[in-house]
Amino acid sequence: MPAVGPVPPGQPLSSPLELWWYRTARAIVYGISKVAWRYQVVGKDLLPQTTPYVLAPVHRSYLDTLFAGAISSRRPWFMAKSGIFSNKFAAALFRSLGAFPVRRGTADREALQMCVNALSSGETVVLFPEGTRGSGPVLGPLLPGPAYIALRAGVPIVPLGIGGSEQAMPVDAKGLRFNKVVVVVGKPIWPPADRPSKRVPRNLVDEVTEQLRAELQELFDTARQLAGS
Repeated sequence: MPAVGPVPPGQPLSSPLELWWYRTARAIVYGISKVAWRYQVVGKDLLPQTTPYVLAPVHRSYLDTLFAGAISSRRPWFMAKSGIFSNKFAAALFRSLGAFPVRRGTADREALQMCVNALSSGETVVLFPEGTRGSGPVLGPLLPGPAYIALRAGVPIVPLGIGGSEQAMPVDAKGLRFNKVVVVVGKPIWPPADRPSKRVPRNLVDEVTEQLRAELQELFDTARQLAGS
């Protein structure tokens, strides 16, 4: 299985072999999701086609990574907690699918730089704004990381509501349930075009984070309604 490590910004991160492996894995996940969870994507045409972006999904289940990754054939990059990389086989598998480790509770500069490098190389990065899995219909506080990374890289954030995933696999679940899952894509939140410098001021990060929170909550409400959850 291909395994990927950090590369300099501007360099391609995904080789033809890695893209083939990812698209094969995605096709399998997409097919299973369509059958098992009646998986549906609303607003897919809103995804940027010619520019990199940060995909920012609601997080209610481990399955959210699969449901978010399946919305597009573009190979995304995911931050994943460092613990899952302790097993060599699991590490190789997750890396081959675009995951890279982050040390939770710390300012992991290497992981942040990996995000910026991936975006600079034209790739998609998936960041869960809530940071960890939550529960219930109301979003928890959002972390500033997704807004900061998008602003620093000069790319849009695409909010993503996922309805039904919490019912399919809640936080403490020991198995899967096969209810309907609906993903709703939101309009991209673009960085200001008139920023005077590459510096990312905190007030701008807070402003974009608040905009993301409002739009993500609305998308989550819509996705839950469509999924009947």
